[in-house]
Amino acid sequence: DTIPDGSIDFDDVYFSYKKGSENYILSDVNLHIKPGETIGILGGTGSAKSTLVQLIPRLYDTTHGTVKVGGVDVRDYDIEALRDQVAMVLQKNVLFSGTIKENLRWGDANASDEELQRACELACADEFIQQMPDKYDTYIEQGGTNVSGGQKQRLCIARALLKKPKILILDDSTSAVDTKTDAKIRAALRSEIPETTKFIIAQRISSIQDADLILVLEGGQIDAMGTHEQLLASNRIYREVYESQNKAGGADNG
Repeated sequence: DTIPDGSIDFDDVYFSYKKGSENYILSDVNLHIKPGETIGILGGTGSAKSTLVQLIPRLYDTTHGTVKVGGVDVRDYDIEALRDQVAMVLQKNVLFSGTIKENLRWGDANASDEELQRACELACADEFIQQMPDKYDTYIEQGGTNVSGGQKQRLCIARALLKKPKILILDDSTSAVDTKTDAKIRAALRSEIPETTKFIIAQRISSIQDADLILVLEGGQIDAMGTHEQLLASNRIYREVYESQNKAGGADNG
């Protein structure tokens, strides 16, 4: 029941929370993504960005239409096998009380210390772990109160990388790190896990502008899709967000 690759197809996808309701949260979504591509997703609150990616590991099922992973309808996979291959990092991911090592091994129970450190280097987490009193054996308090928001996000990205997933979804999961660290993480993902299909949902255009394909979501529909250059030239929503974020001094806020 393994997943052949990280290709993803949305065919005529509609989604509503209530069965039989015409009140669609997502409608008319058609997407064809090759394994290893990076897909950026931009959209305002309520545009259903998170709902779209949650259909991939079947946190929800489509109301109409199909989502395929590796050419197979996601409903035809064993759900554990599917979720094992789709790693999702949320804006507020959970760390439990225990050492950093124990938290990381939640991604792969059998990972060696070298693999843990490698994943943390890719996620730009090793640099702050090395400053901690017990390094990788440092104890994380319940809820992660002794690590910052940005540190927590980087640990969660490292943990997801240890799963070696076919699909990696970063849902606003670099919002608490600075743009330079964010860029380093993306470069590492591109070079180290080229076969993994990557979704990046972000508020900052700088987080997605080098994606292979960017989706602009508005009111549960794909308003436009294209590269950064194409969308700047052709899409009003994208251009307005870009301009507001790139006013003098405004590049790093939000």
